[in-house]
Amino acid sequence: MMNCLLTIPLTVRLIGYDHPNYIHIGYNGSEARMKETLPTPESLIPLPPATFHILMAVAYEDRHGYAIIQDVAARTGGEIKLSAGTLYRSIQRMLEQGLLVESRHRPAPEDDDERRRYYRITPFGEAVARAETRRLAQLVRMAKARGFVTGRA
Repeated sequence: MMNCLLTIPLTVRLIGYDHPNYIHIGYNGSEARMKETLPTPESLIPLPPATFHILMAVAYEDRHGYAIIQDVAARTGGEIKLSAGTLYRSIQRMLEQGLLVESRHRPAPEDDDERRRYYRITPFGEAVARAETRRLAQLVRMAKARGFVTGRA
């Protein structure tokens, strides 16, 4: 029996999302095939709550993991505290789904720790967050129509 080693270059870019500050990871395939296999935002809905909170945390600026945890806790008044395990499992899945990219842009060295990884939302991640927001708004409208919600939030 003969052993074969197949080497595949690890360079791919998200369609329509090529920027010098991003690290692009994946396998090298044809763009036509990639376009066919890219999911639609609606195909990822409903989002797990942790995923939606992470997308909101990185909506306006790149953040490292601990800063994401702090943002979610602050935005929810401490009601949601992401554990490190939940955060990094979610981030790994979100990177694979194309919702986030790891950013090469870093703060000044005196304000940074070289071990930190910074994450940025992608246009696809923004589209998924908008789709989830529409879904949640529709649920609230239906709950109001049934008398489960009164007044303003």
